Amino acid sequence: MLVALSGCDVGTNQSPDPPAAAHPATTIIVGEAAAPWVWPTGVRVVERGWEAPADDYAAGHRGIDVPAAFGTAAVAIDDGIVAFAGSVAGRPVVTIDHGEGLVSTLDSVAPVVSAGDSVQQGSVVGHVAVGHCPASSPCVHLGARVDDRYVDPTPYLPAAEWPVLLPESAWPG
Repeated sequence: MLVALSGCDVGTNQSPDPPAAAHPATTIIVGEAAAPWVWPTGVRVVERGWEAPADDYAAGHRGIDVPAAFGTAAVAIDDGIVAFAGSVAGRPVVTIDHGEGLVSTLDSVAPVVSAGDSVQQGSVVGHVAVGHCPASSPCVHLGARVDDRYVDPTPYLPAAEWPVLLPESAWPG
């Protein structure tokens, strides 16, 4: 399972708490995970990580946010069947059933597919739209469920670019 080095609000539920800092971050790439998925927009950055809720109805962040400009193509993260393509609470959403109880959701993605469509990994399923993230910082919210339970999608993805905070004394220049 991928364990992220974090410097902001990034990581998995197995990661240590991120250190607090008010300085810019340097980005490094953490080793590859044994994961079948691709990143939904090709951007390998997590803007906001998974935050496990205390229970099924508690607050949390049931997925990860991947920054992407409005209009950017969003792709199927793996092969599957589109289970839902439409609006949820006024936000455009695409949900793909990958089989064996694994389902992914791309929130704030205006669909170009319909429920029942077969999709291949990397095929365009929609475009980044207004929704989950603020307009000043557009993103795709990637969620995952296994047997109808929300899980951290991070271990299913190849390595991300994770921000690593450096002490001021280590700043370049």
